Parts: sequence; C-alpha cells; structure tokens
Amino acid sequence: MVKYIDKSHTYIESSVMIEEGTIIYPNVMLEGKTKIGKNCTIHMGCYLKNVEVGDNTIIYHSHIEESKIGNFCSIGPYTHIRPHCRIGDNIKIGSFVELKNSKIDMKTKIPHLSYIGDAIIGKNVTIGCGAITANYDGQEKHQTEIKDGAFIGCNSNLVAPVKVEKNAFIGAGSTITSDVPNDTLAIARVKTVMKKYKEEC
Repeated sequence: MVKYIDKSHTYIESSVMIEEGTIIYPNVMLEGKTKIGKNCTIHMGCYLKNVEVGDNTIIYHSHIEESKIGNFCSIGPYTHIRPHCRIGDNIKIGSFVELKNSKIDMKTKIPHLSYIGDAIIGKNVTIGCGAITANYDGQEKHQTEIKDGAFIGCNSNLVAPVKVEKNAFIGAGSTITSDVPNDTLAIARVKTVMKKYKEEC
C-alpha cells in the first residue's frame, strides 16, 4: 500500500506507477511515465516527470526530469536532475547539485554545490563541494570521464574533454585541463604569495 500524508495536496497523473511501501508527502507532483519503486520516500516539494526511481530511495525537495535513479539512493534537497541522467545504486546527490546528461555508477557521492554535465562517473567517486565539469566551450559540449575511486577536491574545475583515471586525487581549487593518470595527485593552482602592507592613517 502507498501512504499519502495529505492526498488532497498531492498531484499525480494517472500514468504514474507507485509500488507498495512508498510514502508520498504533500506538495509533490508526479507526471508522465514516472515510476516509483518499493519503500521510497518522496518528500515535500518534489517534481518528477518521466523518472524511474528504484527501491528504498529517498528524495528531498528536488526537480527531476527524463532520468533514472537506482536503489538505496539519497537525492536532495534542492537537487536539479536534468534529462538523460542515469544514477546507479547507493548514491548520494546532495544539496544544490545540478546534473545533466550524466551517468553515475554505484556508491559515488556528490554531496553539495556541484555542477556535473555531460559526464561519466565511475564507482566510489567523491566529488567535493563546488566542483564542476566545464563542459561547454562556447560552441560545443564536451565529455568528462571520472573513473573508479577518484577524489575530486573542493572548488575544482574539470575542463572537458578530460579524463580522471582510477584512484586519482584532484587537489582542492585546481583547474584541470589535461588527463590525470591512475593513482596520481593533480594540483593546478597558483601558489599563495604573502606580502607585507603598511596601513595608511
């Protein structure tokens, strides 16, 4: 049985399928060929259109279209998943993250404040706060590939097309413009310069 916290404030098209054990909170809108699996929780303020959600997934206050989400995922709050995303199992997509046309494999974490567009991301990858894939050069879109076990430090820019190989580590604040080999630490930032100054009266 599906549980509705307040069915009078929930908007679900007749084409939507919801499996047993799922909880739907108020102010949720589900449209098109959306399918919600078993034992999910769809919290207030969610909008899903043509989205397939696996079992035991929780979604908080997010906008999702034309995408597929796996089992045991945590999405949101304030996540925007644009069309053509494929999210595997046991994945965390956190606050103020935007995804577009990307594939993300199992046990990867994108906790907050990131843009991931036109990317293929492997298993057990961690994307730090503020990291982005710079996929557009002003004329064409390009792909970023991040392989299994990689760690992308906070405020990193991955300028596509670029590959980050297995278990590579990107230092925080780096702008990466070339491929990073396996098991390598990449740091691309200006060295801090300290200069004394005299306070004027």
